[in-house]
Order: sequence, then C-alpha cells, then structure tokens
Amino acid sequence: MFIDEAKIRVKAGDGGNGCMAFRREKFVPRGGPSGGDGGHGGDILMRSSERHNTLVHFRFNPEYKSDRGTHGLGSNMSGRSGEHLVLNVPVGTVVYDDDTGELLHDFEQPDEEVCIARGGRGGRGNQHFATSTHQAPREHELGRAGEERHFRLELKLLADVGLVGYPNVGKSTLISRLSAARPKIADYAFTTLEPNLGVVKIGDFPHERSFVIADMPGLIEGASQGAGLGIQFLRHIERTGVLVHLVDVSDGSGREDPVADFKSIAAELAGFGHGLEDKPVLVVATKIDAANPDKLKKLQTYAKRRKLPFFAISSVTGEGLEPLKYAIADAVEQRRAEHPVIVSDAPAKPKKHKSLYSPPLASAKRGV
Repeated sequence: MFIDEAKIRVKAGDGGNGCMAFRREKFVPRGGPSGGDGGHGGDILMRSSERHNTLVHFRFNPEYKSDRGTHGLGSNMSGRSGEHLVLNVPVGTVVYDDDTGELLHDFEQPDEEVCIARGGRGGRGNQHFATSTHQAPREHELGRAGEERHFRLELKLLADVGLVGYPNVGKSTLISRLSAARPKIADYAFTTLEPNLGVVKIGDFPHERSFVIADMPGLIEGASQGAGLGIQFLRHIERTGVLVHLVDVSDGSGREDPVADFKSIAAELAGFGHGLEDKPVLVVATKIDAANPDKLKKLQTYAKRRKLPFFAISSVTGEGLEPLKYAIADAVEQRRAEHPVIVSDAPAKPKKHKSLYSPPLASAKRGV
C-alpha cells in the first residue's frame, strides 16, 4: 500500500518532579536537605531511513508518546531520564506543522535526524535551594511538561527521471522494459494508481551507469486544479531531474492531435508550479508499431521546432529503446553535474539533534 500523506500527534515525555527530603542518619548531626532532581522527559526524534518507502506506518498509528522522567529521590538521587522515541520516515519526507502550515524540515538525505518535540526538564530537588540563611528549604520544583505537536507529513519520491503523459500512453510498459519494475499494465485509463520506481542500469563495469526512473499516474487536462489523479501525484515530479514526456501517436488513443496532447500536459505542469516547467524534457512518441504516420511526423516537427530531443519507440517490439535509454542517462548526468550533491570529507563529529522548536519558556513551578 503506497501512502504518501499522514497526520500525526506527538507528545514528548514530561519531566519528573524534584524531591523534598532531608538527610537524617546516625552520627550525622547536620544532615540537611537531600532531595534529588527529577529526570528529563524523553525527546521525540524523526530520522530519514532508506528502509522505508511509504508513510503507511503513520496512517494507522497516528499518536506517539515518549517516556516521562521519573521523580527525584532522597539521598540526592536523581530520577531516571525518559527514553528518546525515534520515528523513521522515508527519504523525501516533508514535515509541516499541521496547526500553522509552516514547513519545518525536508528530509533530502538519508540518516538525517531532527528533534520534533522536546521532553520536559526535570524539576530540582530541595537541595538546590539551601543557602547560609535558609538551611532547611522545603521548596522543590515540579517537572515541566513535554512538548505536544501536530504534524502533517508528505512524501515526495526521489527519482532522477519522471515519466509523464496522458493515461494509457505506455508509461508503465516503458518502465517495465527499461527496469525490473513490474507495474500493473492494462488497456484502460488510470491503470497506474500510485507511482512506481525502477532502477535502470546501462553499460558494463567499471563504466556502468544507473539512474532511478519513476512512473507517474496519468495526467489529464485540469490536473493542476485537482482533475483526475494529478494533484495527488504531481508533487512527486518536483524532485525529478529530467522529465520524459510520452505521447501516443497511434489512433487507439481517440485523440486526434499529438501536439495538443503535449501542450496540454506541459500546461498542467506549468500550472502546478514548483519549477516543473523548467526541467529538461525529452519528447517520446510511443506505440510506433501502430503509429499514424501523420501524427508521428507532426509531433517530430513540433519537437524539432522547439529544439527538444525527440525519440520514437515501441515498448512492445523494443524499437528505439536503446537510444532512448542512453539519451536519458546522458541527460541525468548533465543534470547531476549542474546540481551536484556536496559531500564533506571532514571527519564526522558527534551527532547533535537539531530541534525544530525551542525549549518551553514557561517558568518552573514550585511546590511545598
């Protein structure tokens, strides 16, 4: 089950209360206060993981709570701090504050870790309030409450190449021929109801190249305003580097003008925004084993006029697949060169949890 949206509620652990106690032992005439501190509440951390690829584990378990700190004890013994709770999300997950709509964090790399809710601080025991003039304090602090937050999670798939086009133009068949992915293939519209990822490898070691290709559900006119399935899956195209626009040039589509088809989908991508219209595009005429020559020539002329790379393929017979595969690999390499991922060679430092929120500013409560 592919789930790319989820809402969760998290509650960090409360801090334990400080203790009020006095040391009374034989042969110790001046015992004095000995109340220990309460333990800190456990934080709730979120970590990006390559072992997860959907948010389905959040859909059916929307509430999470970390351990609270235990109360302080006598003999200056501090309470135990609560255990941190770690929530694993797929790489590509975007975290929003569900109450304000604010973008909080975007997990673009694996093993990123942020603190999404801080545990409450433990209260101080009465030993901290002793002074030279107040040697038997009965004051102690209550533990602070842990943070409680509501989040909305969105998953945007990470792929080098995105296949776009009208429903039933051959996207699923193409990805099944280029990679080991096995999406559902049938002769009706909206066969693909969720994105499918496949890894394409070309060349031989040590000159082997690879890229990740994503098969997106079909788009229709008005997709950027919510028609069809488009608005639900257009965001997955945001992270792709190269778009492969498939256009059916056979008579089986029931649409007369392939150029109008191309323009319609391009308009929907531009209408959605987020820079989709600026991505490199390869125009691919599909089903040339049953092509209408006039449609094929018209689309080829339009692509040449727009200076867009053009390829004609048949996923059934395999015609044109090898040139297309290498052209996609070249476009991906060029895109990676223009947008390199910077990796530091510096030695790793001890990990510090980045917090999305500052600690609570409420003053500590005191009890007697």
